[in-house]
Amino acid sequence: MSVTLAYIRPGDTVVDATCGTGQDTVALAHAVGDEGTVYAFDIQKTATLLTEARLLSHGISNVRLKMQSFVSMGEHVPENGAAAVVFNLGYLPRGDHSITTTADTTLKGLECALRIIRHGGIVTVVMYDGHEEGAEEKKAILEWAEKLDRSTYHVAYVSLINQKNDPPEIVWITKK
Repeated sequence: MSVTLAYIRPGDTVVDATCGTGQDTVALAHAVGDEGTVYAFDIQKTATLLTEARLLSHGISNVRLKMQSFVSMGEHVPENGAAAVVFNLGYLPRGDHSITTTADTTLKGLECALRIIRHGGIVTVVMYDGHEEGAEEKKAILEWAEKLDRSTYHVAYVSLINQKNDPPEIVWITKK
């Protein structure tokens, strides 16, 4: 998260595309400060309730929590309006593992993210390939990211090569 936070300033608008338990949402809310706004999305009621509880426990009120797919983020954040968009893919920790992000939907969400991040902004994608859908999703994301226009975007891919048991891998996309 520290790489992503380096792109965020107080007063910014950012998106947590998959709020899950709210851990990233809280970090993003602190980064934008009271003057900024975080839009946090998840399709699962359990996730939005967990995030809401975490926000309340931290006294955070600058988050717009949406029980919607991240493909709708463009309905809430204008083009070039976000400093950062964070995707933490897969399934809800300790949740129903049959409900997971999918390659098709994630690619649509990533296209939305590229439209709403501002110049100098970042899209962070945390991928987990330790389950069947996650492996397909990772493959699709890497193929998609490799084709992004290099005159508009920088793309970095990080793999934790000394870790076992399918550690997360990260793609960072910055808009020039």
